[in-house]
Amino acid sequence: METLESGLDCSSGSIGKELPEQRERYLQVKEDEKLIKQPVLEQDEMESMQYLIRDSAREDYAITVSWWESVKGDLGNTCSIWGAVKWIDQQGRRIKLVNDEEIKWVSMDRIINVKS
Repeated sequence: METLESGLDCSSGSIGKELPEQRERYLQVKEDEKLIKQPVLEQDEMESMQYLIRDSAREDYAITVSWWESVKGDLGNTCSIWGAVKWIDQQGRRIKLVNDEEIKWVSMDRIINVKS
């Protein structure tokens, strides 16, 4: 009887049924390990980002905005988009970014980085 290094019996029919489920669980654990808590920003970082956002809206040039997006409770991942700020919604606390391919509204409370 042939066995794998893990000790599983290669001749049994159960190997084909268990491995896809085990692989799926393993991949899910690996994805979960990549999740992070929302970064806490210092006041000067927020002011610098707000300046770049306002300047992009005023001067119509593209910036790259990164934000945190919740996946599982207080854990999530970061997303980025580049584009010019076309609208700052003070009431809804969000900005509208536009580039050649898409239009995206991003919550100002979730923004973690802005680059010009």
